[in-house]
Amino acid sequence: MKKEKLVYRYYRYEGEVLQAKREISFELKLSSRLLLDEICFSWNKEKLETAINSSIDTGNKEEFLKLSELYKHFVWE
Repeated sequence: MKKEKLVYRYYRYEGEVLQAKREISFELKLSSRLLLDEICFSWNKEKLETAINSSIDTGNKEEFLKLSELYKHFVWE
């Protein structure tokens, strides 16, 4: 049986050069996630407090009771 030869030819790549991306560390991912969660929590709590104060000012008891039930999730000490 005749041995086969394998010949490689290299051609210059003419396309766009790809850049490798570095992996983001776990600590950075975790700290950014915690920071975003804290910002969202504070913003939602602030909006709910504003709505509760508005319902108190207008004297809407039903809306106040509904919003105060939602507010309990933000303050559970």
